[in-house]
Amino acid sequence: MNKKIVQLEKEVEESVPYLASDETSSVRNEAADQLKEPQKVQPWVHFVAGGLGGMCGAVFTSPFDVVKTRLQSSVFRDTYKSGARHGGVVSGAALHFKETLLILKNVYTVEGPRALFKGLGPNLVGVIPARSINFFTYGYSKDVIRDVAFDGQENSLVHLLAGVSAGFVTSTATNPIWLVKTRLQLDRMTTKAYKNSFDCVSKIVKNEGVLALYRGLTASYLGSVESTLQWVLYEQMKFLINARSQRLEREGKQTSELGDWFARSGSAGLAKFVASLITYPHEVVRTRLRQAPTEGGKPKYTGLIQCFKLVIKEEGLASMYGGLTPHLMRTVPNSMIMFGTWELFTNLLSKL
Repeated sequence: MNKKIVQLEKEVEESVPYLASDETSSVRNEAADQLKEPQKVQPWVHFVAGGLGGMCGAVFTSPFDVVKTRLQSSVFRDTYKSGARHGGVVSGAALHFKETLLILKNVYTVEGPRALFKGLGPNLVGVIPARSINFFTYGYSKDVIRDVAFDGQENSLVHLLAGVSAGFVTSTATNPIWLVKTRLQLDRMTTKAYKNSFDCVSKIVKNEGVLALYRGLTASYLGSVESTLQWVLYEQMKFLINARSQRLEREGKQTSELGDWFARSGSAGLAKFVASLITYPHEVVRTRLRQAPTEGGKPKYTGLIQCFKLVIKEEGLASMYGGLTPHLMRTVPNSMIMFGTWELFTNLLSKL
């Protein structure tokens, strides 16, 4: 009897480490599964956090937006004629960077520091609802598409469809605001045509009709490809960052939440950089379509295809990348600030 008891005690002692190991493994696997589950956020949180993120990004990068818009426009083409069309890629990029800084200095010297923030008012009026709508629509669409069509599983196709939905809704809702912003930024100080945003809207409606407020909408739809591509790339990079953190936690190593936040913010900038390089020509076409009519009262650019053909014919293919350097200097840090702020406020508001 005593021998049996001793034998049982030995078997229990030998099995304890295995039981503990299984329990630890089970807990770790369960924790990992919970980390992998997509975090559900209330739609209104995306709406508010997206607007705040867009506002912060727009304020900090406004001067580059003014330069980019002027370089894209045919109105300022002769004034800021670029020499970067000749030479190699590296030398051209360096020259673009130098010219961008010179234009910033010129605008500041000739028109004053306020000119660097020209159009910021309507820009904020556009950015805040645009980003609110975009983040809200993307977040809501992603949840619906994932749960309805993909059994709760998130993948690149979910991100793609959600990005397309967000781009279409945002472009349609905010096109008039962007048109007014473009007109104000192209308005010369010497021949000032518009007193303010409201004066600009009233003159456009009076002289060109209500539908003129939707000029460039087709190019905006085309531009939604950029935002969609950015969302897909950002989600993939965010997944890799989160997977790395999960792996380190399973290995018992310490992770840095602040470091991961910086990494995710940086991935938003990198995603924007790649998406902009691929889809940038639509930006030039959209700006040209939103320009004020010529002296004869008729717009020079009447449609998407016509604008593409005419710009390439008159100015060459390189002109389709006019303003690319200030665009990247604005949008890359803008995306980093915007997505970083969005994530911060998303986490804060989700705890309410």
